[in-house]
Amino acid sequence: MTRTGLMLAAAAFALAACDETTQSGGAGGPFISPLPDNILAMADPKQDLNAVKVDPVDGCLVYRHVGPVETTFLPLRNREGRPICTRPAAETTPAT
Repeated sequence: MTRTGLMLAAAAFALAACDETTQSGGAGGPFISPLPDNILAMADPKQDLNAVKVDPVDGCLVYRHVGPVETTFLPLRNREGRPICTRPAAETTPAT
């Protein structure tokens, strides 16, 4: 096998592995199914409500957005544009 052929095979393997982790990985664990009625009522319907999970970093809900180039997780927002979270945001106190 030539050097170029070997490099192309390695690149194809790397891209295949990358696609697999992009689809199943990301923020949090498995999707919430079924989504509770109160979340359905407050969430902006323009978002994909079939693929929602909790981001373990901040406790906010994220949804899977499939774009033309990549699939990523975006914050699930209510109709006013605010993120929907499972716990209140941490309050910060000014340093003295």
